[in-house]
Amino acid sequence: MSPGSGSPHRSPDSTQRASISPTWAKAPDFADQPARQAAVRAQTTVDKQHYLDNGLTPLRCQACQAQVLVRKSSAHQTSVQWTERPDTHCPVFAQLSAHGARPGRPESCPSLEKSIKWAVDEGVLEIPE
Repeated sequence: MSPGSGSPHRSPDSTQRASISPTWAKAPDFADQPARQAAVRAQTTVDKQHYLDNGLTPLRCQACQAQVLVRKSSAHQTSVQWTERPDTHCPVFAQLSAHGARPGRPESCPSLEKSIKWAVDEGVLEIPE
């Protein structure tokens, strides 16, 4: 049966939706457990530090001198955080941007990849074992 035809599974109309309070979330907020809420917040801060900040090494592209922050988590995984908009320094990103490409596509440029490889080969960037 389609919505509005008497089906017990029909969606609420706008007046019904307005009266429903939003109580669902992806994760519980532990509002009734202040100690647990504080522990989750503290662990979130630790996780953000670990995954977003730790181990980042400043590196300049040898071709265009754009500075990025780089972390090698393995031989096959590299994290790059740009310190400025990529298209302001990198000619590859500038050209892509001029042609309407969205940010993050491509994820890198060949010159930056070569600079990162050089940094690994020279020991500037370490790959954890």
